Amino acid sequence: MAVEEKDRDPHTGYLTTGHEWNGIKELNTPVPRVIYFFLSLAVLFGIGYWILMPAWPTGRSYTKGLLGFDQRLFVTEDVKQAALDRATWTDRIEKESFADIQKDPQLMHDVRETGKALFGDNCAACHGRHATGGKGFPNLTTNSWLWGGSPEQIAETIKVGINSAHPESHTSQMPAFGHDGILQRNDIEKVVAYVRSLSGAGDASADDVKAGQKIFADNCSSCHGDDAKGNSETGAPNLTDRFWIYGGDPQTVYTTVWGGRQGHMPTWEARLSSVQRKILALYVADLRIPDHE
Repeated sequence: MAVEEKDRDPHTGYLTTGHEWNGIKELNTPVPRVIYFFLSLAVLFGIGYWILMPAWPTGRSYTKGLLGFDQRLFVTEDVKQAALDRATWTDRIEKESFADIQKDPQLMHDVRETGKALFGDNCAACHGRHATGGKGFPNLTTNSWLWGGSPEQIAETIKVGINSAHPESHTSQMPAFGHDGILQRNDIEKVVAYVRSLSGAGDASADDVKAGQKIFADNCSSCHGDDAKGNSETGAPNLTDRFWIYGGDPQTVYTTVWGGRQGHMPTWEARLSSVQRKILALYVADLRIPDHE
């Protein structure tokens, strides 16, 4: 009894554990009853869950529980409902014309939502996340299109590609005027001066520009047109705007004329369905920025 009283804290009335640090003794405080209460609730809940819900693996299967609950059934049902909801507007996309779809705000909302995902998964690697292109890849937010910028023409290009393996692929190749000896170096420099002057670039002399115009008419106008505004039938770009696929500085334009260019875009007919291609064409057509017309 004397030992017990000696080891009892006079302030709280609790016994000590016998541990002491620098005159401070550790109390042997009992666990609060509320803790036992909640632990008991947790145990009862666990037992109830094991009985009512799927819980224990049994090799190839698992215990089903008295309620027979299966989360996969809910997921399957949600996916099925989402497919039904999606089919409601994708059927309209498939049947209605491009023009009618563009006039419908709700359909275009669905096009923008789905088209953004399609573009990110299939096109952004080349054309950029914001479709502004890069060296060798066109800026799709402009009105400068090689094969036509209407939704119908864009859908066709997505389907067949450019210089692709598709039997109906768009096909074009710019000759290597310097490499193949079609033009001499001085003539290439003059035609470069003329071409850059068409978009207000460069500071070449008037004589070089005038000489380049003659060389252009003799060698380039058959594809790019007498006015150099390009030809969507042959994929020849417009040389009078400020949008350049490979770059508009003198050295890059010289390299283009010297060695020629042959762009490539894969065919997406096998990877994307006709509805997906239509949505993507509408989405891309909708990306145009007014300042880039």
